[in-house]
Amino acid sequence: MSADASTQPGAALAACAARVQAALEGTSAALDAQAKDMPVVTTEVTAAKEVLQRLKQRAGFAQCTLVTAVDHFPSQPRFEVIWQLLSHAHADRVRVRAHLPQGSESVPTCSDLWPGANWSERECFDMFGIRFDGHPDLRRLLMPEGYDHHPLRKEFPHRGIEPDRLYREWDDARRERDATYP
Repeated sequence: MSADASTQPGAALAACAARVQAALEGTSAALDAQAKDMPVVTTEVTAAKEVLQRLKQRAGFAQCTLVTAVDHFPSQPRFEVIWQLLSHAHADRVRVRAHLPQGSESVPTCSDLWPGANWSERECFDMFGIRFDGHPDLRRLLMPEGYDHHPLRKEFPHRGIEPDRLYREWDDARRERDATYP
């Protein structure tokens, strides 16, 4: 008994790539590579929002499962922002990436398209310092407010930076707050 071509992994990947290509027709985005199991789209930062919106509306990618970055320091462009999208209807994924030169570390938010991306964008901001323009609540997620560094940047020292000062401030504030409770 022969398997239907649509159930073959290669056929499914090709169908996903075709759907993505059709959704991006007329944009500057390029379907340029394939990861092991998904198409990869490269776009300019200025077109990222339109690309993400088209993939949601025209290709059926109903969920943003990941927003992250890669720091290529000292190479330029320094940062690469990566979005990974999931289509429940088609049971496939696509990865979108945009390169950011040092000094222009901001991209448009996609949290208005996929509210679940809110936390991933906050984590990416916190760890890499990449701003998501239009984000409804862009603040630190893992590191405390007032921490002046971004731990996943390549220039961040392996041993960390000035933790004692911050911990003393937090502990003093905590002790003061706890002392006021009966």
